[in-house]
Amino acid sequence: MKILIRNGRVMDPARGFDQQADIAIDGSVIAAIGMVPDGFVAEREIDAKGCWVLPGLVDLAMRLREPGYEHEGMLQSEMAAAVAGGVTSLVCPPDTDPVLDEQGLVEMLKLRADKQHKARLFPMGALTIGLKGETLTEMAELTESGCVAFGQADVPLSSITTLSRALSYANTFGYAVWLRPQDKDLGKGVAASGALATRMGLAGVSVAAETIALHTIFELVRGSQTRVHLCRISSAAGVELVRRAKAEGLNVTADVSINSLLLTENDIGYFDSSARVVPVLRQQRDRDALSAALADGTIDALVSDHTPVDEDEKALPFAESEPGATGVELLLSVAVKWSRDHGVPLNRALQAVTASPVAVLGAALGEQQAQLGLLQEGGVADLCIVDPASEWTVEPKALLSQGKSTPFGGYELPARVRYTLVDGQIAFERAA
Repeated sequence: MKILIRNGRVMDPARGFDQQADIAIDGSVIAAIGMVPDGFVAEREIDAKGCWVLPGLVDLAMRLREPGYEHEGMLQSEMAAAVAGGVTSLVCPPDTDPVLDEQGLVEMLKLRADKQHKARLFPMGALTIGLKGETLTEMAELTESGCVAFGQADVPLSSITTLSRALSYANTFGYAVWLRPQDKDLGKGVAASGALATRMGLAGVSVAAETIALHTIFELVRGSQTRVHLCRISSAAGVELVRRAKAEGLNVTADVSINSLLLTENDIGYFDSSARVVPVLRQQRDRDALSAALADGTIDALVSDHTPVDEDEKALPFAESEPGATGVELLLSVAVKWSRDHGVPLNRALQAVTASPVAVLGAALGEQQAQLGLLQEGGVADLCIVDPASEWTVEPKALLSQGKSTPFGGYELPARVRYTLVDGQIAFERAA
């Protein structure tokens, strides 16, 4: 289909492009930005007056819940939620059931996701078989089947020897390892250690659970030179260690979740299980440090950490409830709110959910590395059209995700996606 998007404010954060322009799309390719080619006859025109036209968002942490947890999320519902949030590419962790530790499982998941004709799926392969932390997976085979990195999701490795071997092996073949820094023993609580957790009688997770793990990872990276991505940094102390590691020249990147960026432990309120997330929500000083680090590039990307959870699992007492929150439909709006509330340049906020995540994925994307997270002539037509003036209230029941639990319920957020195009096809269109 030939599509013409007229009168929009076209913004490509990666190259600093920001001006009103038309975009002509021919099939899966952006044929022109600005001057519409002679003879171009659109089969559909979209009037984007007053709207932003952005590269499709890239989310580095989105659980699809399938296979194995279909009662909490289905491919159909979660992929629909992704494009409703303007996300055109996503990485899913390997903690499905069965775990993504075999080539056939990865290929089947990709095949089923492709049939949805929604966002592009980039699976993360399990670092160890069954995520048990004992035997390394066949990384070469998993890479052939489409895995872009290897990790343990939220299952920390108890054996430093196994982690050292995994990093050395991954480095030999140029694979990236994604790790959420958390010590297995110190990270067993349900809230951030401090006065609030003590007063509420909740088991605490100390900052040391994150910093000890980071010290270990960085020490091993110094020896192996492996490319490591740190998932969902949550503390001010963790931020400082990442900053030092980057200054030292270690090959590391990092991300932060929308939950940690805007919320604090106070959002737990009166044992509100919707705020039972991993990593735990910490104090305001941690939130402020995370915000500053994302703004200055110490933290590379902002992620939704989308984890749909069944309502029955959230109805349990706080400490017994299942951690997780729906977030992919909020990712763009949270980025814009963060920009406005903290005086962060809009370009940086948008870059954190478009080009920067692509840079984290790097060469694992192959030829797509030069296509995704950008708006350029001759590039792939993955984009979203956003109404920045649309102020909306987060109503959990109205979200497309099968999981309705979110700590942002009732929040007033700016900017809402009107259209999402993936590979030149309209994957989402919001009703007027």
